[in-house]
Parts: sequence; C-alpha cells; structure tokens
Amino acid sequence: MQLAIAEDSAILRLTLAELLEGRGHRVVLAVASAQELLEQIPSVEVDVVIMDVRMPPTFTNEGIIAALALRESKPDVGVLVFSQYVETTYATQLFSGQPGGVGYLLKDRVAEVSQFVNALERIHAGETVLDPQVVFQLIGASSQRSEVDSLTPREREVLDLMAQGRSNGAICDALHVSLGTVEKYISAIFSKLQLAPTDGDHRRVLAVLKYLGV
Repeated sequence: MQLAIAEDSAILRLTLAELLEGRGHRVVLAVASAQELLEQIPSVEVDVVIMDVRMPPTFTNEGIIAALALRESKPDVGVLVFSQYVETTYATQLFSGQPGGVGYLLKDRVAEVSQFVNALERIHAGETVLDPQVVFQLIGASSQRSEVDSLTPREREVLDLMAQGRSNGAICDALHVSLGTVEKYISAIFSKLQLAPTDGDHRRVLAVLKYLGV
C-alpha cells in the first residue's frame, strides 16, 4: 500500500513510517498537521491515510475534520483515524457518509503491529474497522435506538461484533456457535432493522450504521 501519515508527534510519525516501510509498504507523505495533509495529498497517490484527531493549531478536532474533507474530495482513499480520543460528533458524520474504507482505532488499545497493519489492509479493501471502545462511545452518543432495542441480547452481541469489522467466521469463533447459526442471527438482524436486500446498499454496513445511530 501507499500510505500517508498526519501526526503531530514527530516520534510517533517517524516510528509509524519505519514500521510500515519495514513491512513492505510505502509512506509517500508524513506531515505534522491536517492542513499540510490537505495541501499536499493532491500531488501524491495514496491508498490509506493515517491521521490523529487532535492536531495543530488548536489540538481539538482538526484531524477528524480533515478526514471528512478528504473523504469528500477523495472517496477512494481509505482513512484510519488513530487517536487517544473518541470525537463522537465528527466520527458519526465520518461513518454516516461512505463508511467502507474507514477505521477508528485508539492508540493505547493497539497492542500488536500486525493488528495495526491488518486494520490498514482491511480499510484498503473497503472494510470498516472500529475499536470496540469507539463502538461503545458512538452508541452512547446516539438517541434513536427503537429498532436496535428490538434485537435480542444475542443478536446485539452479533451486531456488536459486526460493528468491530468481524467476519462471520470470526463471529462463530467469538460466540462458539456454528456458521449457520450466525447467518440466522444476521438474517434476523436485517429483518428487525428493516434492511431489505438491494443491489446498491451493503446491508452489513447499513446495519452497523443503525447500531451506531448514524
């Protein structure tokens, strides 16, 4: 993959670049601010951008606002928000647009380099990757829960794992049930969330969005 990094910590920025290039990827852009990223990214070919939330000059929400702008201007570029903080308002907007190829991980909860690289690969493949704690906080920020409230506790477990980007096979392993059982739960979830099969919409992603209240 060709990657861009927007991270104000010079040590973390350089460490990420070295780790990723050491695993065969190419870091084509590494900058210290969201503004630099938006100014320079049109001149490079990028598959996925890694960016913090709180960046110069105010260290509030510059990064995630830039992620929204990037998704609008370059929808084919994946975005991984990699931060210590969950910014619920703008994160909700980020995942309510085109959630495929978007991720949000918390820095202190990524224990393995392989886990981080796997997340980038999944985002590049068009998947949605969410840390469970991000899922929890986004759910807590949502007020429209009627359809989700109709789910059974087991269906909510399945949907929570779907929101974390787990495959059906991974859900089987986590819940110790068969693939057929997981498929039945997912079918019930789609039905209760009123997600009819269509050619244009990805029901799995739409179910997760409803779960997050976006």
